[in-house]
Amino acid sequence: MLREVSLRVTRPRVAVLSAVHGHPHADTESIIGVVREELGAVSHQAVYDVLRALTVAGLLRRIEPPGSVARYEARVGDNHHHVVCRSCGAIADVDCAVGDAPCLTASDDHGFAIDEAEVVYWGQCPDCSATASS
Repeated sequence: MLREVSLRVTRPRVAVLSAVHGHPHADTESIIGVVREELGAVSHQAVYDVLRALTVAGLLRRIEPPGSVARYEARVGDNHHHVVCRSCGAIADVDCAVGDAPCLTASDDHGFAIDEAEVVYWGQCPDCSATASS
């Protein structure tokens, strides 16, 4: 995947890419923890730099639901959305309701060439709903 986007294959890039694939919607600190388990010592800045490079290259997507830190996912190239638990912060993917990007037609595009819509659904995950019901 790295070679396909003209990025050099390095251990930190492979480790970060693997961490995000294995932990969708992980925040930077969680990704750093996973990468350090695999590689040992690696700086925060190195992981931040790799995340930025992989995002710019289109291999990762950075999301930041309101009130949350930045998170990363490997599901790219589609216009999917997210559902976020108000209690624990769990995030899950939600496919586009219509199926075509940008999913929603703006009532007034103000002259913009819209190519993406971002929708965040909010609620409680099943675990938090069960706890609240108990």
